[in-house]
Amino acid sequence: MSDNTVQGVSGEERSSLTPEESARIRKRSLKLLGELVRPVRGRVILTMVVVILSTAAQVAGPALIAFGLNQALPAVLDQADWGPAFLAVGALLASGIVGAVLISWYTILSARVSQAILLDLRLRVFAHTQDLSLDFHESYTSGRIISRQTSDLDAIRELLDSGINQLVSGVLYMSFTAVAMVLLDPISALVIAIALIPLLLLGRWFQRRSQVLFRQQRVASAQTIVKFVETMTGIRAVKAFRARRRNEEEFGEKVENLRGINARVIGLFGIFDPGLILIANVSVAVIVLVGGLRVAGGAIAIGTLLAAVLYAKRFFDPVEDMAMFYNSYQSAAAALEKISGVLEEEPGVPAPQAPVALHTPRGHLEFRETTFGYGNGVEILPKFSLEIPAGQTIALVGATGAGKTTLAKLMSRFYDPTSGRVTLDGVDLRDLDDAHLRRAVVMVTQEAYLFSGTIADNIALGNPDATREQIIEAARAVGADTFIEAMPAGFDTDVNKRGGRLSAGQRQLVSFARAFLADPAVLLLDEATASLDIPGERAVQNALQTLLASRTAVIIAHRLSTVAIADRVLVMEQGQIVEDDTPEALISGTGRFAKLHAAWRNSLV
Repeated sequence: MSDNTVQGVSGEERSSLTPEESARIRKRSLKLLGELVRPVRGRVILTMVVVILSTAAQVAGPALIAFGLNQALPAVLDQADWGPAFLAVGALLASGIVGAVLISWYTILSARVSQAILLDLRLRVFAHTQDLSLDFHESYTSGRIISRQTSDLDAIRELLDSGINQLVSGVLYMSFTAVAMVLLDPISALVIAIALIPLLLLGRWFQRRSQVLFRQQRVASAQTIVKFVETMTGIRAVKAFRARRRNEEEFGEKVENLRGINARVIGLFGIFDPGLILIANVSVAVIVLVGGLRVAGGAIAIGTLLAAVLYAKRFFDPVEDMAMFYNSYQSAAAALEKISGVLEEEPGVPAPQAPVALHTPRGHLEFRETTFGYGNGVEILPKFSLEIPAGQTIALVGATGAGKTTLAKLMSRFYDPTSGRVTLDGVDLRDLDDAHLRRAVVMVTQEAYLFSGTIADNIALGNPDATREQIIEAARAVGADTFIEAMPAGFDTDVNKRGGRLSAGQRQLVSFARAFLADPAVLLLDEATASLDIPGERAVQNALQTLLASRTAVIIAHRLSTVAIADRVLVMEQGQIVEDDTPEALISGTGRFAKLHAAWRNSLV
């Protein structure tokens, strides 16, 4: 996995990066932006042409008014010639209509471009985060991932929907207006040029202060979202440990911090907006004063002065929008950096270069001098070797941290070994086609995660192409059909969020039906009965007899009642197998498992 600076490049962390790292991040973000724009570049070019034409139509208005007052009106009064007047009015109406139509067209085109880019980006982020390995998701908090798909994409949407519109139309409008003023009245244009000096100073002041505040605002907003998401996700722990008051205090601090930053942002605009209005009004007043004296002296016509005043007022209109663009740009740039950082992440479990198909897996597993350690560098499995014949059921027991779940994760290829090999029917899992691996090896965990939808939908996750009859048969095979048919809508009962409508035992039976429907050659059960009560465990034990038949099975269990159905028991300590035999042989001995079994029997008494 890549450096942490790649994942979090906004806020205070951004300022701690070296110039080389900042340049690399900007380059990465620009590359992503180019990839997103490339498929819609034709529409982007058309949009630019339309906005140029619409801006030209809008800017033509004051010049046409000047023509009407300077040429058309005297022609009517002096010569009774209405031609120039009709021409001026017609041209003014035409420019207004054309401008309105083109603005409407531009709005639609730009919206389609932005939505196409956002659709592409959303799909990329979703698909890539699914492809990333388990190590990424175990280190990258759920709140941060949600923030990538929500607030970060919203920031980019805001920039694409309105920010770029404001910048492009504002720059074009100011440029066209400046050109029109120079052609119409150079002296008034000189007044505007002089006004640009305090305008640029004010803009620079706003830019430097807003850059800091907007960055703090984004960081505070993200921290608030992360705290909220993590609290709601862990609401059971919050209630169990009476952490409500502490969470309220911590969340209140983050919200208060965000409120204070927002207040400072508002104060910033409280200075910028009046300053902008003052510069605009002073400029118009100077143009009116100088122009009025020149009109009185006959140097320019009244229509020219009126057009100059209109241009001067309009010249400053886009400035505030362009300043707001800077806010949108800062937010979107930081968001794009974070999203590009996620998209840059490489899966810790890469797809095979030349995938090997395994159409009829038998389930023969083997570890060959396998070593493995997580990202912290601690070695969990030192030179581990193990062979599991096809069709054999083994049980893994041992203290927490002995390496049992690590073995299961390696067998399902959630991780790759640091060295050595893990093979299925003689094929290294790193070379096995991913689709074939997922069909051959299925893992059922203690959590028994159910997705929103019906019970039938959740069972069908094991085989999306299964028929209704196959789904019912899978439930019947593991004994889940009895409680399902007693539900209000049977198999069409909605399980609610995470299966909240079902008990722990019922959720586990549904997950077993899902695994039965998948029909894997290798089934991994990681503490599958740990959260169940005695009646629930008995129901699951009965289901296991059917589920494990004629397939390779690896059962990780602390409850030794589950071990009785195994052909072979492996006792693990510190990443090594210290005992390996049938349950009966180990129970009758004097080793580690015999002591564990005796302690378990005494606990039942």
